[in-house]
Amino acid sequence: MKTSIRSSRRAVLAVTLGSVLALTATACGDDGGGSAGDKGGDGSGKGQITFWDNNGGVRTDVWKEIIADFEKKYPDIKVKYVGVPAADIQSKYDTAIQGGGLPDVGGVGTAMLAEVAAQGALEPLDGRLAKSPLTGKLSQNFVDSVKAAGGGEHMYSVPTSANNGTLWYRTDLFDSAGLDAPTTWTKFFTAAGKLTDTGHNKFGYTIRGGEGSIAQALDAMYGQSGITSFWNGDKTTVDDPKNVAALKKYVALYKKDTPSADVNNDFTKMVAQWDSGDIGMLSHNLGSYQDHLKALGEGKFKGIPNPTLDDGTRVQVSNPVDGLSLFKSGKNKSAAWKFIEFAASHEANSKWNESAGQVPANTEAAKDGWVQQSEATKLAAEALNGTTTKIVQLPYYLPDWNTVSKADNEPAFQKVLLGKLSAEDFLKTFAEQINAAQADWKKNN
Repeated sequence: MKTSIRSSRRAVLAVTLGSVLALTATACGDDGGGSAGDKGGDGSGKGQITFWDNNGGVRTDVWKEIIADFEKKYPDIKVKYVGVPAADIQSKYDTAIQGGGLPDVGGVGTAMLAEVAAQGALEPLDGRLAKSPLTGKLSQNFVDSVKAAGGGEHMYSVPTSANNGTLWYRTDLFDSAGLDAPTTWTKFFTAAGKLTDTGHNKFGYTIRGGEGSIAQALDAMYGQSGITSFWNGDKTTVDDPKNVAALKKYVALYKKDTPSADVNNDFTKMVAQWDSGDIGMLSHNLGSYQDHLKALGEGKFKGIPNPTLDDGTRVQVSNPVDGLSLFKSGKNKSAAWKFIEFAASHEANSKWNESAGQVPANTEAAKDGWVQQSEATKLAAEALNGTTTKIVQLPYYLPDWNTVSKADNEPAFQKVLLGKLSAEDFLKTFAEQINAAQADWKKNN
């Protein structure tokens, strides 16, 4: 029954998204430039608009600052702020799409973008962006991620920020052991072994075996294999022999160079364990910096982007990109678009990302002083925008992606760590599920 319900939902979403991509804004009389989209509403660029913050409570203060700055620049526009907790935002959008009450502007990250777009709720933004001062000032990798998440045809969100996979390492432990920084996978595995002393409960690395494990495993696989695309035609590369070999090497760290408790650790437990123990390295993201600083103090750790191949090429899977979307049901799209433009502009985007500790989507903001002074953020920005970085775009547009990459396979990955399931069989099953989801999506698109 569970499979039947999920398959039905997948088919419905795929059909809907196909219709959205095929018709785009033309069906609404709007080419994405905004002129026809304002029919039936104010259209004057004045009045009140409603904004839903998709991480309410956590980022409320900085958004209120940005809104105050916006209203000072545009005194004829008032922004009604609604903070929605991250855990509730998807269901709140779904409910509002069915029953009404959507905002004019809302935060929509790539992890949920396909589902919201598939229900016909979002305006394509390509035409508006082409006429905007933002043209050429947004990270191309961020833009590519947003387009890929929406199905690859149109842009349904203006990117504002991204996190990035970060390898945190204990500089004090590395210095004591005479080890180079783990900038390459070769150096990473060498350090993991040399920093491990199981007799004294010291380990080189902590591996993520609980919730969220699949994305981290994919990063380690593609980072080592050097494969730069999730797809080879209509088939996924996830079970490519090079990725199988990479996963074997990665999971071989478990219990040899990592604590045995890692099999159940989500990011919260993993971060706490690293902060309180003698573990050399931790893969997480920029968001845990303050936790490390509070626990370890300055000068004992650093954060760098995930390791490169020995030739300096960095391959990493796409991290969720946050962004702002324009809703079709809005009555004043001109004013709503002005707010999106303002929030993604240099000054506002820099202010938001400095508060959040993330990488700005605005390339001018990414060069600001606070980014340069924060080594981990600076290196992350350089990695995300660097010419030697290859981003493997994960298929967020597939309606089943979250289910397959989490509920279906996180328990299976734990079996791989425990030696109860081979890496080959794990990736074969994963690939079969993803290929089936892709086939359904293409069939109905």
